[in-house]
Amino acid sequence: MDFKRPVFYDLMQRFLAKTELIQVISGPRQVGKTTLVKQLFQQPHWKGIYAIADGIQNDAAWIESQFNAAYIVQKQQALPVILAIDEIQKIPNWSETIKRIFDTQRFGDAPKIQCILLGSSNWLMQKGLSESLAGRFEQWNLNHWTFNELQSAFDITPEQYVYFGAYPGAMSMINDEPRWTSYVKQSLIETVINKDVLLMRNIEKPAILRRLFELGSMYSGQILSYTKMMGQLQEAKNTTTLAHYLDLLEQAGLLMGLQKFAVDHARKRSSSPKWQVMNNALMGALSDENFTQSQENKKRWGRLVESAVGAHLIAHQNDDLKLYYWNESNAEVDFVLQLGSKYIALEVKLSNDKVSGIGQFQKQFKPHKVYQLSNQSLSWQQLISMDPRELF
Repeated sequence: MDFKRPVFYDLMQRFLAKTELIQVISGPRQVGKTTLVKQLFQQPHWKGIYAIADGIQNDAAWIESQFNAAYIVQKQQALPVILAIDEIQKIPNWSETIKRIFDTQRFGDAPKIQCILLGSSNWLMQKGLSESLAGRFEQWNLNHWTFNELQSAFDITPEQYVYFGAYPGAMSMINDEPRWTSYVKQSLIETVINKDVLLMRNIEKPAILRRLFELGSMYSGQILSYTKMMGQLQEAKNTTTLAHYLDLLEQAGLLMGLQKFAVDHARKRSSSPKWQVMNNALMGALSDENFTQSQENKKRWGRLVESAVGAHLIAHQNDDLKLYYWNESNAEVDFVLQLGSKYIALEVKLSNDKVSGIGQFQKQFKPHKVYQLSNQSLSWQQLISMDPRELF
């Protein structure tokens, strides 16, 4: 693929400046981490070596062998060498080994090998980074693809983004919906749950975690308490377990629960979550209606659009941009975005029968700005083409 995500150019500058810091690239599966590294390795400025730790049983010895091979390559040519190790989080004690090698290179006589570490589990990656590698790395968190990226790479429409979501590897299949659905379910959902989520912690009841994911995806865009969710998960023992499982699903880039906006942080944490898939393909693949049927079903399509807007906002979410929802009595605001000390209210309104809570929210909190998406003003198609920071 010729298309390059914006992070490619930032990483290029790091390596051209001969950074000594380890470059850590983490994010959900199928967001282009491996493709990004391969695109970097195609550049003429260095020699790239790619190794994947998936299925490796050994620990320090395997990692050291990759660096030893890179040292040999370094001696044989004049170009700098970049070693990329994928799925590094699957090797026990990986961070201690990388720390020892990094310090030996930095403060000893060992040859200098620039290093990229990739991982699909943010939780496991962060655990190793914080334990051993403080001050030795720069982290790049890759989110799911945006509509603009997908349109540039695959020429998709806003409507296709709403239903088929944002997995680049599945874009070639969207004209064959049964194949696309099977790919998303088997190659993405099952792989992430089996290889990422179930590796993070000891899951007592994997079947409940799977069912929670399915229900949460079906209810994407809706507010539903853990207590009500337990009514559909008969084997679930308590809400704490469900909250823990939801946190693991979020770390894997599948499903999250938006907190209610409140000035009091304690009230945010205690609120019922608004369920939100992090990639709308998950909602589409679990639907009983195909692309055409979903567009004809106005209520269903409205929910898909709201969920797609949420996924778009999450794809742009970073340390500076926070995302919430708000409701009180019968008033509701779909999304509240906070950037620094400023926050705005955003309502997705595709039909006249949906009651907006923007007026009440504005009276109570006096936000920086408010927006109501509609075909007469700012449309959802325009919004998914924007960086939400532009709304401020």
